[in-house]
Amino acid sequence: MQQEIRFATFNVFNLAPPGARLYDNLLPSTPEEYEAKIAWTARQIDLLDADVIGFQEIFSQGALREALARTRKYRDAHHIGFDPDPAAPRLTPSVAMVSRLPLAGPATPHLLFPPGVALPAGSRDADRFTRAVIHVPVAVSPDCIVDVVVVHLKSRRPDYRNGDTGEDAQVYAMACLRSLVRRGTEAVGLRVMLSNLAKANKRPRIVLGDFNDVTDSVTTGIVQGIGGPLGDRMFDAYDLQRSQDRMRHVGFSCMHEGHYSTIDHILLSEDFNGALPNAIGEVLEVNYLNDHLVLALPEASDHGQVLARIRLFDETHGLIDAGV
Repeated sequence: MQQEIRFATFNVFNLAPPGARLYDNLLPSTPEEYEAKIAWTARQIDLLDADVIGFQEIFSQGALREALARTRKYRDAHHIGFDPDPAAPRLTPSVAMVSRLPLAGPATPHLLFPPGVALPAGSRDADRFTRAVIHVPVAVSPDCIVDVVVVHLKSRRPDYRNGDTGEDAQVYAMACLRSLVRRGTEAVGLRVMLSNLAKANKRPRIVLGDFNDVTDSVTTGIVQGIGGPLGDRMFDAYDLQRSQDRMRHVGFSCMHEGHYSTIDHILLSEDFNGALPNAIGEVLEVNYLNDHLVLALPEASDHGQVLARIRLFDETHGLIDAGV
């Protein structure tokens, strides 16, 4: 049995074909820029060397397939992703998952919120996530299936209406509030989904994604189920890692206006909390691949990648931990 399993989350930053129009304030990429981005993305995927990777900001699953074809380690991996509606007026970003481990069932996209969850009346797309969530059961060992969920929650970008701009303080504040309410509602929807998965399947869960907020924010706390029953809780992989050297820790996944923060997270169910008696594994280490942020490489992502190394226990792990 493979003892160490590696999970990663990777926001690739606007992965789209050359010439595709993504946003009004962003010029389409040239063929040369696209080639550089595909090459960099392929190298970074190989550098992660993770068994399962969750991706965000995929405007074209075909572009991701091209990057995977350029890798050395993922050409035969499972690729799960769903392209946007071809009839839509413009491309929209989606998530994807790539796994070198076998899949234990079909992938399920969740665009609509669970029943009972909705944005306030009058909100646009009040019944759905900004980006569909993907759920994939993955066989991490012959006798263990993990429910892997890939997410990309609403950004902090102000949600303006009717051509408004940020020149007026109140308009700007209300636009930021709308984004926060949407991200908070998406967090509630994700929390309900994770709870439902726990009750229905009774197996470990892992969430890979861009939460657009830090670990101790209210929205991320909602997803974790802080304050709820232990069996429903999700834990930040960073907090669970076995060895932490705070003096040399340089973990961050985002740089904005000179501020370093981590908004990309790997959340784990209690099954991977090595301090609990029924754990099936533990987090050895969490690494952040973020040198490209400091170097400001034009072809690179604007997010660092997060990688969690997990050791699965065998039947003798109790004796090993006791020093026998």
